[in-house]
Parts: sequence; structure tokens; C-alpha cells
Amino acid sequence: MDILGRIESFFRRLEIYTQVRPTTEIMDTIIQIMMEVLTILGIATKEMKQGRISEQFSMYMSPVAEE
Repeated sequence: MDILGRIESFFRRLEIYTQVRPTTEIMDTIIQIMMEVLTILGIATKEMKQGRISEQFSMYMSPVAEE
């Protein structure tokens, strides 16, 4: 779930940058943010295809066995 937090952080930064007059530096920053978001989504997609995320998710969501 850390992935969603990172994406949210990137979009919050993006929102701030889009509210100011665009300069070359701001546009470069916006492009870098979007590249990071796409990278994170790509990694998450790859992990899901390999079943790693679903295994971890089911481990956290399964009921704890009582001894």
C-alpha cells in the first residue's frame, strides 16, 4: 500500500506545480513527476503479474489463526 501513498504524494506535488505560471523548470519538474508515477505504476503492474502483491495482500488480509 506504500505505492498508493507515493503516487498520492506525487500528485499533490503535481497539483501545486500546475497552479503556478509554467516556466521551463516547472515543466521539467512536472515531466519528472509524471515519469515517476508511470515508473511506479509499471513496477506495480509487473509485481501484480508475478503474483507478489496478491500474495502479500492475502497474507495481510487473511484471519489470524488462534492457537
